[in-house]
Amino acid sequence: MTAAIMFQGTGSNVGKSVLVAGLARLYARKGIRVAPFKPQNMSNNAAVTADGGEIGRAQALQARAAGLLPTVHMNPVLLKPESDTGSQVILQGRRFGTMRAREFGQRKRELLPSILESFERLKQDADLILVEGAGSPAEINLRVGDIANMGFAEAADLPVVLIGDIDRGGVIASLVGTRAVLPQADRDRIKAFLVNKMRGDARLFDDGVAAIRAATGWPSLGVVPWFAEAHRLPAEDILDLSGGAARPGTLTVAVPVLPRIANFDDLDPLTLEPGVSVVLVRAGEPIPICDLVLIPGSKSTIADMAFLRAQGWDIDILAHRRRGGRVIGLCGGYQMLGRTISDPDGLEGPVASVPGLGLLDVQTTLAADKTTAPFSGRDAASGLAVSGYEIHLGRTEGADCARPWLQRDGLGEGAVSPDGRVRGSYVHGVFGDDAFRRDFLAKIGAETSDLAYEREVDRTLDRLADHLEEHLDTGAILRISAKATA
Repeated sequence: MTAAIMFQGTGSNVGKSVLVAGLARLYARKGIRVAPFKPQNMSNNAAVTADGGEIGRAQALQARAAGLLPTVHMNPVLLKPESDTGSQVILQGRRFGTMRAREFGQRKRELLPSILESFERLKQDADLILVEGAGSPAEINLRVGDIANMGFAEAADLPVVLIGDIDRGGVIASLVGTRAVLPQADRDRIKAFLVNKMRGDARLFDDGVAAIRAATGWPSLGVVPWFAEAHRLPAEDILDLSGGAARPGTLTVAVPVLPRIANFDDLDPLTLEPGVSVVLVRAGEPIPICDLVLIPGSKSTIADMAFLRAQGWDIDILAHRRRGGRVIGLCGGYQMLGRTISDPDGLEGPVASVPGLGLLDVQTTLAADKTTAPFSGRDAASGLAVSGYEIHLGRTEGADCARPWLQRDGLGEGAVSPDGRVRGSYVHGVFGDDAFRRDFLAKIGAETSDLAYEREVDRTLDRLADHLEEHLDTGAILRISAKATA
């Protein structure tokens, strides 16, 4: 029988995803066949599975930690926000539709059979399933029809561990308060708690642990000290990225943070390069003097193009280009570099055609057919291998496509300006290839390093597993999970 356990949090961003990744690596190293599962995720930072489906990038990282290839069944429902009130719904890797928040709230229970089917599929090849909740079960206004937290735990009959984040403060109140608002049946599912992100001496919180135990009756699995290397793992949320101010002597890459920024894992390898400073430009800030502007992917290209103009970033980017600066656009950012972006079918909203930045002689037409596929090819200039993935709506065509950035099977992909200083591509993840990244950075004046990005991610996962093994009662987690099948 497959054991299973669900990790829920007192709120968003308490560290559930990182904890599950670390535990997956820890148990996998012990010879346990472990698989990650998240019934419902909300993120525009998606990963593409081998069969062209989409799941949350956090579940792809957890699969990697477990030594598995990611599958659509690890995250059967993925919500990709397109506006403040609506999201594209991905079901078992494929586009199911676009729903406003109220409609999704009314219909989400319809998705439960597919979620349970995916869960059962994972169980066929696993000894242990580590299930991650979303947000918090304390949002009892969402309990009816819930598929993300206690609703799924009830449907799959799972024990729950509740995670509190001490770094944000009020961890005693958040853990005790969660218990106070839950109905009795949901309280009974919680078998233990843990405290995450402790800075300083964990023994200083011994009295706090005792207070939580006394108020809830739950045993403690431990207090996890702050894991400073978490920033070396692929980020699920743009808020988790470590981009800061430019450091002297480095090549500066400025990244405008768009409201619907998507698949920004392109930035992860660059942030780890010691010779590169990645500066995230937030709303209200000008794009600084820099060596390279990188326009990232977007879930809603036309809306984000309007936001870019409203911030005055178009003026900054064009001035940067006139000074001889370089510009890269990836996916939605590639579409923004062209002359026009057209949405004749109203896929992103009202039917529209808007001007782009005009830095590439290309035009984009959004189309209903969605491309989601792994990519394996070469850099057209150097011949170096490049791998990644595509995930986009639309076709981009024009004169500058005659100078492709990348090639696959003899066909060009992307576009490059005549002087080579502006380039765009639909392929995400290109900077994860070490030889290509070093060659690209060296050509634009960066001091390169011997960073082996993929190996560094695995080394960080191993260090995370060691960290959790030292500070958590990982044996108790296994005993709790085994009771799910007793």
